[in-house]
Amino acid sequence: MNSQIIYRYFPDLKKEQKAQIDALGDLYLDWNSKINVISRKDMDCFYTHHVLHSLAAAKFMKEFLPDLKKDICIMDVGCGGGFPGIPVAILYPEAKFLLVDSIGKKVKVAQAVADAIGLTNVTTLHKRAEEVDIKADLVISRAVTSLANFIPWVKGKYTEGIIYLKGGDLDQEIAEAQKKCKIRPSQIFQKDVSDWFTEDYFQEKKVLFIK
Repeated sequence: MNSQIIYRYFPDLKKEQKAQIDALGDLYLDWNSKINVISRKDMDCFYTHHVLHSLAAAKFMKEFLPDLKKDICIMDVGCGGGFPGIPVAILYPEAKFLLVDSIGKKVKVAQAVADAIGLTNVTTLHKRAEEVDIKADLVISRAVTSLANFIPWVKGKYTEGIIYLKGGDLDQEIAEAQKKCKIRPSQIFQKDVSDWFTEDYFQEKKVLFIK
């Protein structure tokens, strides 16, 4: 595991942010030995497959949503052990993050990691997305389910939009979501993660933004 790949793409991070990112590897390695939060075979590529991939959401926000207020409320739905929420929260320390998951032990890991690195802008919630009665500015998530299933889970729970990280050819999935959720084509924007990150892992990774 090597955190230096993060600084290749985010060279302007402050000392505290770098220390928080550097700490993630050992923290998740330790938690993963107790609770299977991340695929064991993936731990060698932890910073590429999990941290950097999560930060595609931050790249999207910086490039396409530059006018968002600094104290924006962002809800990570289906956060698992804290992705993409925790890496994005490190880059956006003034924003407020709510990490939501239906699996209690994963929420426990996310909160423990946030506490360990002093990430005071993160709170967690052990609930199903449909049961959450909080409205955020943005919803973020990483490949929790199909888009047609996900959108109804968070309906009415955001004001700006959804940033959804997913891989593969998504044309059929987007068409299904448009039909099922009554979304116009102009409401869904697709961005290739490989436009930002050159590693082979990102060749078929996308950021979807649903207005």
